Amino acid sequence: MEVSPTAKPPVCKIMDHGRFKYEQTKKLQEAKKKQTTFQVKEIKVRPKTGDHDLQTKLGHMRKFLERKDKVKVTVMFRGREIALSERGRDLLQVIAKEMEELAVVEQLPKFEGRTMIMVLAPK
Repeated sequence: MEVSPTAKPPVCKIMDHGRFKYEQTKKLQEAKKKQTTFQVKEIKVRPKTGDHDLQTKLGHMRKFLERKDKVKVTVMFRGREIALSERGRDLLQVIAKEMEELAVVEQLPKFEGRTMIMVLAPK
């Protein structure tokens, strides 16, 4: 059986093909176990979100970041609130400042339609 066809010269071994396939699948399963998985959790706020509500949402963000999940912070603007885009950007900067010990800003705040989005990744 040819084990490494890309090597110069190619490496061949005399072995049982079924056993070889079994060992390969076991190696793939072990590699999958060692991979870390993460989710992207979303926190939605509005430009007029109160201080206490913001502190509650920051607590949720801390919990998500400690579990090594990414956090997508979305500021939603309804109706005439779109004129408060600076307030939304300031809110995202406050959130980033509060979370700087646990997270890094992976994606800076940017507009997508009527929402402003920022992504935080755990350190």
